[in-house]
Amino acid sequence: MLGFITLEGRGASDRVLVDLAQELIARGVDLAGVVQINRETRPDRLCDMDLQVLGHDHHVRISQNLGPHARGCRLDPVGLETAVGLVDSDLDRQPALLILNKFGKSELEGRGFRNVIGKALSVDVPVLTAVNKSNLAGFLRFSEGMAEALDPSPNALLEWCASVTQRRFA
Repeated sequence: MLGFITLEGRGASDRVLVDLAQELIARGVDLAGVVQINRETRPDRLCDMDLQVLGHDHHVRISQNLGPHARGCRLDPVGLETAVGLVDSDLDRQPALLILNKFGKSELEGRGFRNVIGKALSVDVPVLTAVNKSNLAGFLRFSEGMAEALDPSPNALLEWCASVTQRRFA
C-alpha cells in the first residue's frame, strides 16, 4: 500500500499529484497529506514552494529566499516540520489515503515525512508519493520491497487509489 510515481521535468510530479488530489476530493475521498504548489515570482528568481495541507484551508511555505547568488538548499526546515506535524495529527482520523508531495532528501536523511509514512502504513493507511530518480535507490531501501512503481497517468492513478481504498472509497 505504498505507491510512487517518478516523472522527469521540474514540477511534473507536483502537477500530477495536485490534479489527483483535487479529483479524489471531488469524489469525496478522505485525504490527508500535502501537495506542492510552485508559485512563480520573477524571472530572475526561483519559484516559491508551498505545501497545501490536504483537509486544511492553508498553505505552508517550505522555501526560503537565500538571495540571488545562493547555491544551497532553499528548503525551509521549519516550514517542512510544520507541515509534517499537521499531517501526522491528521492520521489519527484514519483517512482513506495519504498523499505526500515527495520522498526527498529530508526523508532520506531520516527527517521530513519519513516517520509519517511509517505511521500511516502501520495503521493501514495507503500512501502515495513521488520520488525523483536521484532519490529512488534510497527510497527503495527505505521501503524494503513494499513500494510499487505506478503509471503516472490520471486513469492509472485513480484505479490504484480505488484499489487500495475500496473499503473507504465514496
